[in-house]
Amino acid sequence: MIQRWDVAGAAASTRLRADLDIAYGDGALETLDIYRPDEDGRPAPVLVFLHGGYWQWRDKKDFVFLAEPWVAAGVVTVLVNYPLAPSATMDEIVDACRRAVAWTAARIGRHGGDRDSIWISGHSAGGHLTAAMLATDWRSFGFALPPMAGGLAISGLYELEPIRLSYLNAVLGMDADMARRHSPALHPPAAAPPLLCAVGGAETAEFHRQQAALVDAWRAGGLEVAAVDVPGRNHFTVLDAFADPGHDLFRTLRRRMPGPE
Repeated sequence: MIQRWDVAGAAASTRLRADLDIAYGDGALETLDIYRPDEDGRPAPVLVFLHGGYWQWRDKKDFVFLAEPWVAAGVVTVLVNYPLAPSATMDEIVDACRRAVAWTAARIGRHGGDRDSIWISGHSAGGHLTAAMLATDWRSFGFALPPMAGGLAISGLYELEPIRLSYLNAVLGMDADMARRHSPALHPPAAAPPLLCAVGGAETAEFHRQQAALVDAWRAGGLEVAAVDVPGRNHFTVLDAFADPGHDLFRTLRRRMPGPE
């Protein structure tokens, strides 16, 4: 499946208009790629995608296959790299993603994007980072209001203590305080833009439990959060749904953005 994504991404990269490897910070992995639809004189809605890989693997270039259908739908698509464990802690990973979002909000107008219609999305570890972006107090980054219209977290992990107690923590190096600090299900923000959550119907029980915990906690806090059903999809084929303009997962998010689908 990953090989198929790589082949599709390589083909898409020959067709897409792109500004590549733009630095949003000083770190080697603090870069992003911007894929742009044809200009029609109006700012386009923006999708910022945070990749998965358990905070220690993968690269933005692995997800170029996602950019093509979103660009075809008239959306400026931003693929983000961030520092990876073990070279970076969870504190540093989350901070880097915040700076990537802040950079996008401040500068995306230069690349044809509408800074008032930025949507954050991510898969797996990127789903966690998506929720973390919506839970951020953006005033410390100079924004009076959150710099995004909302988010879509796909197959995310929102309570990190189980991760800390697993084999993955040999690389991540989280202690209990860090795992708790970066668990969006345990810390609903006082206010946040709307959050959509999706998990494949064929994913394992823990992914479903994690999403339910986040949705319940954020709803109890009075936040706007909704679950999108993705029947029959596993942890990887759910991303095929996100790249399919005919699928409800794609269409649910696109309908929330301005402009025709």
